[in-house]
Amino acid sequence: MKILRGTIFGGIAYFLLGWLVWGILLMNFLSGNMNQCANRPDDGMIWWAIILSNFVVALLLTLILNWAGAKSITDGLKYGALFGLLFASAVAFSSWSMTTMYTNMGAMAVDIAASAVVLALVGLVITLTWGRNGK
Repeated sequence: MKILRGTIFGGIAYFLLGWLVWGILLMNFLSGNMNQCANRPDDGMIWWAIILSNFVVALLLTLILNWAGAKSITDGLKYGALFGLLFASAVAFSSWSMTTMYTNMGAMAVDIAASAVVLALVGLVITLTWGRNGK
């Protein structure tokens, strides 16, 4: 049951935090430092795919937290940040090597750091849904 709770609440948190961080706080910075040619316009977004991707990442983080035996919010923050840093680094460096998505490495570093912070907070939310004893 805790995997389901973690996935649902983690997915919702990831969606909302993603909207806040990338959709509002970093939108102007990243828009000015990333190649926009492949981006869909706001009214052309495929919402079901955005939502599904958030729940898939939340499921992956929930499984990692469960396997790591995370019980506290500190565990959620720590493992979430590590997961965010590694996951975003893999995607960003792959994108840097094969696309023109990032126009400079500074934008890539900001994107990676934002992912680490956001997924740390998602990890916190996931562990909070498990309660005091982690069950």
